Amino acid sequence: MQAHLRIARPVGNLAVSRALYCQGLGLQVLGSFVDHAGFDGVMLGRAGMDYHLEFTQCTAHPVAPAPTAEDLLVFYLPDPLAWQAACANMASAGFQTVTPLNPYWAQHGRSFADPDGRRVVLQQAPWRNLAATA
Repeated sequence: MQAHLRIARPVGNLAVSRALYCQGLGLQVLGSFVDHAGFDGVMLGRAGMDYHLEFTQCTAHPVAPAPTAEDLLVFYLPDPLAWQAACANMASAGFQTVTPLNPYWAQHGRSFADPDGRRVVLQQAPWRNLAATA
C-alpha cells in the first residue's frame, strides 16, 4: 500500500514555525487555511515527497506544544557537503543546536530544536531498512 504521510503538530506561533522550517529545511508551503473550525494551519513539504508537515494553531482553544527530547523528526543526508549545508541552514534559520537525549544521534548527526522545543535531527548517513536485509 502506497500512502502519503502527514505529520501534524500544534505550534506556538504559526508564522515563526512556517518561516523556520521553510528556511531551515528548504520546505515550501503546499497549502494553508485560516479559521477552519477554529484552526489556522500550513502544510510544508516539497513536490514529489511522500510526506509533509502540518502546523496548526487553534484560536478558540490554544494547545500548548508539549514535545519531549525523544520526539524527533530525523532526516538522513548521506552526502557530507549537503549535510554540512543543511546544518548551516538550520542554524541560520534560528533553530538551536541541542544535545540529543539518545547519544546515537550525536555519532553521525546534529540535533536542533525549534522555539516550541520540537527536535529535528540531521543524520549524516544513508537510511537503511534493516528488516529488508535480515
